[in-house]
Amino acid sequence: MSTIRRQSIVSSMVVYVGFAIGFFNTYLFTRQGGFTKEQFGLTAIFVAMAQLMYSLSSVAMPAVVTKFFPYYKAHLPPKKNDLLTIALIIPCIGFLPVIILGILFKETLVTNVFNNSPELLRYYYWLFPFGFGYTIFMVLDVYTWQLQKAVLSNVLKEVMFRVFVTVLIALTMFGLIESFSTFIGLYAFVYVGLVLFLFIYLALQGHLHFTSTISKVTRRFKNKIKALVGFVWSGGLIFSLSSVIDTLFIAAILPNGIGAAGIFTFGQYMTSLIQAPQRAVISAATGPLSAAWREKDYDRIHRIYQQSSINQLLFSVAMFSLIWMNFEDGIATFQLQPAYLDAKWVFFYFGLTRIIDMGTGVNAQIIGTSSFWKFEFTSGLILLGLMLPLNFFLTRSLGMYGPALANLISFSVYNVIRFVFLYRKFGMQPFTRKTVYALLVAALCFVLAYLPFREYTGLHWLAIRSLVFLVPFAILTIKLNLSADFLPLWQTVRKRLRRR
Repeated sequence: MSTIRRQSIVSSMVVYVGFAIGFFNTYLFTRQGGFTKEQFGLTAIFVAMAQLMYSLSSVAMPAVVTKFFPYYKAHLPPKKNDLLTIALIIPCIGFLPVIILGILFKETLVTNVFNNSPELLRYYYWLFPFGFGYTIFMVLDVYTWQLQKAVLSNVLKEVMFRVFVTVLIALTMFGLIESFSTFIGLYAFVYVGLVLFLFIYLALQGHLHFTSTISKVTRRFKNKIKALVGFVWSGGLIFSLSSVIDTLFIAAILPNGIGAAGIFTFGQYMTSLIQAPQRAVISAATGPLSAAWREKDYDRIHRIYQQSSINQLLFSVAMFSLIWMNFEDGIATFQLQPAYLDAKWVFFYFGLTRIIDMGTGVNAQIIGTSSFWKFEFTSGLILLGLMLPLNFFLTRSLGMYGPALANLISFSVYNVIRFVFLYRKFGMQPFTRKTVYALLVAALCFVLAYLPFREYTGLHWLAIRSLVFLVPFAILTIKLNLSADFLPLWQTVRKRLRRR
């Protein structure tokens, strides 16, 4: 657990630096006198479309890398390892049909489906370089995970991408980028720049090898790889569609769809602050889980399961409480456009979704790296079967709040199914009595911080409410030893402070 703990902590710090930059970007996008909500919404549509393109064109290569990397590494010298070659060539080929279909069905998409979002028609073709860069970057990103470079992965994905966006926003604000059209044109190539950086880095580190020879490992596992691709590709597409369908439905169904998508995206972004530790834990745990399954070390898998659950639960309930108690005051204090107040309940439903998803630990990664990875496809079908109708009908009846509620319902059912599966198959479950203590501590600290100060506004009151919550929350977490990882971290910090 020490490796996972160290990488999770470092990755969490990196991710939160990225989110701090992202929060600053969001402020620049949403402040009064800044970008319009339609322009902000368009960047969200770009990300949603890129995720769909990635799911279609990647042909489950990231899952192949995750599952089979230990075998390639154990049985092949680096220069004869053809895993990276296969993992990059197939998505490049797979992206060609995406471009062709995108061009052929352009009129149908922008005229019939997104007819209330004219901005999408204007910048439609810029979707393709953005989507291609995103696809290749995600494949290389998974490869760096397996090289135990999770921190580098998070620096590029969480920090550098946002830094590039900050630069583009700043250049626009100072008039060096004179139009939003130029902004979008440059924005479309941000991931391409990250891909070039990764290629150079991996080459300098001696990890970038291409070969035209099919290795003995590929020949040995080709049937298993094909089976994995068949299930995970479909399942990945299902999961990707379920994760972005809310934004697409809002853009397609609601009046001024792109503008509504901008407000909805703001609520989603605030929720992503809760999700930061989840990304770091997944980055650090995926490799060790894959190795543990290979070694049949079930005790280690169970420890990772429970520790990932309590650590993520503590982070998620704390961050949710801080944002919820300060949401309206924060928008007023930082002078954001008043329209973004409508995102409060979007955040509420998405926040509860993230607490449930994170509180159940790395169940998806445990299943995905096991021999029962086909179950991900089955559970993904159930998720999509819930998400599609719920999103459609709740969007029509509740507006932008509908998709957020649909996510809460669907992901709750989805996690219950995965929980039951792991419990019945392996006798593993993520919860302990500390789970209950964590929820009670968070509720107590929320009441202490919110009720006495809810009527006060301003920057200093934002700080006071946050401190009144965080101080007792941290003290109780340490005293009750709720996390086996938090106490060693606190002891390390105390030692370093004493040395100074």
